[in-house]
Amino acid sequence: MRIEHSFEVSAPLERAWELLLDVERVIPCMPGAELTELVDDRNWKAKMEVKLGPMSLSFRNDVRLEEVDEGARRVRLTASGREARGRGGAKATVVSTLEERDGGTRVDIATDLTLSGPVGQYGRGIVHDVSAQLVQRFAECLEAELTSTPTGEPASASAASVDPATARPVPAAPARTPTPPPPVQAPISGASLVARALARSLARGLRAAAEQLERRAG
Repeated sequence: MRIEHSFEVSAPLERAWELLLDVERVIPCMPGAELTELVDDRNWKAKMEVKLGPMSLSFRNDVRLEEVDEGARRVRLTASGREARGRGGAKATVVSTLEERDGGTRVDIATDLTLSGPVGQYGRGIVHDVSAQLVQRFAECLEAELTSTPTGEPASASAASVDPATARPVPAAPARTPTPPPPVQAPISGASLVARALARSLARGLRAAAEQLERRAG
C-alpha cells in the first residue's frame, strides 16, 4: 500500500536537508524507533515498536540509504524486517522530498509499505491512521531538532597556536561537539484506532443489513 503525508517545518531548506541526511538523528525521531547498529555509512540496524490494540509489535529492521538526490532535495530509504515474535514482516520504501516554502521547508513523505503474515490483517484504514500519528510526532521531533543548535555546543578550547611572524600566541577557536541524537520516543498506541476501525466495520455491516431489509420490504 502507498501512504503519503506532508508537513512543514520552520527551518530553512538547507538546514532541513542537512538534518534529513543525518540518519542517526532522524531515526530516533520516529516514535518507537531506535538505532541499534551502524553497519556503514549507508546501512543501519534499528528496532521499531508499535502497539495496535492488545498487540505489541516489535520489528528488527535493516535500513539502507538507497539514493540521495541533491538537486531534487530527495532521499530514498528502504527498510525491511521481521516481527520479533514471528507475527509477520514489513518492507518499506520511503521517499522524502524537501521544498522551500515561505522561508520554511515543506516535507513530502511517500511510503510504499508491504505487510506480511498476521500483521497483514490490519486494513489500510488502521495502517494509515497509525502512520498519520507517527508522522505527526516525527514532524514535531524534527522541528525541535531544527530549532536546537545545529552544530553542537562549543567545547573547551584547544591549546593556542603560535603565529610564526609575530611569535605571539593565537587563540584557538573553540571546538564543537557533535549534536547528540534525540532521545528515543515512546511507541504510539493504536488501541483507539483499532476501536474506531471496528466501529466503522460494524456500522457498514448494519447499513448493509438495513439496505437488504429495505429491498426485501419493497
